[in-house]
Amino acid sequence: MKKKLSYIIINITDNLEGGVGMVPSHEETMKFKVDKDKVYEPSEILIIVYKSLLEKGYNPINQIVGYLLSGDPTYITSYNNARSLIRKMERDELLEELVKAYVKDNE
Repeated sequence: MKKKLSYIIINITDNLEGGVGMVPSHEETMKFKVDKDKVYEPSEILIIVYKSLLEKGYNPINQIVGYLLSGDPTYITSYNNARSLIRKMERDELLEELVKAYVKDNE
């Protein structure tokens, strides 16, 4: 056991000193890039959520209304990231989009 432990320590030391198998040292500054989330329009969010609820067998109208009235995100499925997506937009903005679409279609 002592021999195996010495071998491990020697390998770790060799690696730290630039031995075989060492990760190359980085003398340049590493860059970390975070992709920004896509910005969705309220209508896009509603359509994605509607389709996700439909695919999972829910009544999408009832579920969306339940969410808009209560603010409880559990009315929306997490399938296709629908729950996270709908929470990125304020409920009043979603309601505004629905009213605009309704008025536009019924003028």
